[in-house]
Amino acid sequence: MPDPAQLRHLHAASAVAYPFTELCKAGKLTEASATFWADDIMSVEPFPGPYALLTGRDAVNGKVEYWSRENTIHAVAVEGPFVNGDQFALRFSLDCTMNASGVRSVQHETALYTVKNGRIVEERFFGMF
Repeated sequence: MPDPAQLRHLHAASAVAYPFTELCKAGKLTEASATFWADDIMSVEPFPGPYALLTGRDAVNGKVEYWSRENTIHAVAVEGPFVNGDQFALRFSLDCTMNASGVRSVQHETALYTVKNGRIVEERFFGMF
């Protein structure tokens, strides 16, 4: 089996997936999104409500800001990237406390990102419920 690093050139998403993932692993989620999101990014969450489907950097940033206000993050672990063509996936484990209830838990989700022209044009989240 060839070294996986030698195969990265075969997948268009690799040029974004690896630096994006490194920023996420370093806890630099805001820098990762500012650097790699397309202006017209679409975000799809696995539950109904006002944040279920958003389009545009401002709208998605608003979702992130809301979530950050409502939760205290104690630790974030990131696995990946898992790359295929113009997409890559990351698995997040978030140790956080919901501020309203004080309940602390570890939440797991997988994010599937689609890359076009060197930018993330879609993020789609899959949760464990």
